[in-house]
This record gives sequence, C-alpha cells and structure tokens, in this order.
Amino acid sequence: MKFFIDTADIEDIKELIPYGLIDGVTTNPSLIAASGRDIFEVLDKICNIVDGPISAEVTATSYEEMIEESKKLSVISNNIVIKVPLTKDGLKACSSLRDKDIKVNVTLCFSASQALLAAKCGASYISPFIGRLDDISHDGMQLIQDIRSIYDNYTEYETEILAASIRHPNHIVEAALVGADVCTIPPSIIHKLFDHPLTSIGLKKFLEDWKKTNQKIK
Repeated sequence: MKFFIDTADIEDIKELIPYGLIDGVTTNPSLIAASGRDIFEVLDKICNIVDGPISAEVTATSYEEMIEESKKLSVISNNIVIKVPLTKDGLKACSSLRDKDIKVNVTLCFSASQALLAAKCGASYISPFIGRLDDISHDGMQLIQDIRSIYDNYTEYETEILAASIRHPNHIVEAALVGADVCTIPPSIIHKLFDHPLTSIGLKKFLEDWKKTNQKIK
C-alpha cells in the first residue's frame, strides 16, 4: 500500500522523506490555509522535494471554473494531480481532464455508488473519507471494502482507492487488510506507526544486558 502524507507543511514533509515512506502528498484548501502560504508557492516547493503524485484541489464549484483552475494548477509540475469534489460538476470536470490525460483525485466520497461514478468518469484516485463516516456512526472501513469489491469486478476500472480522513493507526492497518491502494495520512499519525511499548521495553532490556558484558562493537 502506498503512503501519501496529508499536509501542506513543508517541514513535516522534509522530516519524513528520509525514511523512504512517502509515495505522494495530498493537500486541500484547509491544509493550504493552515500553512499560511500562497497555494502556488506551497505546491511548487512540495513538487520540488517529492517525486510522487501531489494532489492540488480546486476551490471552484462550477464545471467551467474548475477547468480554469485546473489549467493553472496543472502547469506547476508534471506530478500534480487535480483534486475535484464528488459533485456533478466535479465528475464532469474529471471526465474532461482525463480526456486531456490529466490525473484526477475525486474527493469527499461517502458512498459506494459515488465511487462507481468516479471510476466510470476515469478518476485516477477516489478518496473515501472513512474517519468522517466513523464520526457519524457509519462504518467507514466497510465503504472501502465495498468499493474494493466493485472495482475488482471490472478490470476496465483503473481507479485507485485512496483511504482518507485517517484518524488513528488502526485505520491504516484496516485499510490495508481490505485492499485500499493508498492511505493519505497526517504526519502525526505516521509518527505513531513507529511506536509500540514492547519494542521500547525489549530494546531497553537488550541494551542493559549488553552493557553488562563490557563489550564494544568495533
């Protein structure tokens, strides 16, 4: 499974790159706003340090305006993926952009029927928001599983399932178990994946025992 980092914070991205875990980046208007920087400046910097897909979201709601914004965003770099909302206009824009061979991430997906529409419109990625579904007592992971089943039934669909709205490490494990292609993960959650109390306890015991031998590895 691919790991995308869900942030527009350049320093967070730089910190995680050396681990070899980051396959791409997703941004959205909220993350850009939180960065306090110009959207084109942020995206340009991200594209200069990450080789993989970089999702850049349109802020327009009409088809015509989405296409205009997409033109401006797509010229930033070849690895820009245009992110559109799962609306009628968004899917229309997705279809038009794919005809121009521009990759599209269809976001704010909350049902399998929406995911089916996105695949038929040629979406490169579909982004089901599992955490937001869990927040309202719906089963977000079941949605991932349903989409996986549908896509696997039809070999013509090349849309990748991008699990979004990740709330905790178990979301990532569960998404991997049901076959999500990608998880887009906040930096704080990626850091939590490293930690397990038994690892810390075991390492401490190894080092204590080694110290008793008075040996050094030279």
